[in-house]
Amino acid sequence: MGTGKSTIGWLVAQELGFEFVDTDHLIERRLGVSISDVFAHHGEAVFRKFERAVVLELESRHNLVIATGGGLVTNPENVASLKNHALVICLWATPEDIWERVRSHNHRPLLQTAHPLEKIRELLAVREPFYRQADVLIHTGTRSAREVTQQVMHHFNMVRHTDGS
Repeated sequence: MGTGKSTIGWLVAQELGFEFVDTDHLIERRLGVSISDVFAHHGEAVFRKFERAVVLELESRHNLVIATGGGLVTNPENVASLKNHALVICLWATPEDIWERVRSHNHRPLLQTAHPLEKIRELLAVREPFYRQADVLIHTGTRSAREVTQQVMHHFNMVRHTDGS
């Protein structure tokens, strides 16, 4: 959360002429409720099942840039699926940078706590091993959206050239 996945994903999709899919937004549209509502009324486990279903659906689609929720990769099946058909790029930032970016957002269910910065640190500590499984890690903390987009494009073009696509 707060690393720029949606913004960068959309910009990269524009550059490539691909469709942009944000898994959280797709789930919200399908359910007709916010992610916060899903967490509040059904819990995180139910939300993770919806995420898994979306990942399975996206396996058969092409020419997509997919922005996932930050916890999606904690399911090893999701990571395996994504890596099977996509270049997986992890955008990351420090807990302080993330907090600065999301502090005014009230739609972050995992941050509805007395100490959100501490919660961000906890989430990153738990998720870091999963994030490190990405094909590419890009720090977004002090970079502009344009700079990060250029880095993503560079890595994508390297892979496309290597694959002969």
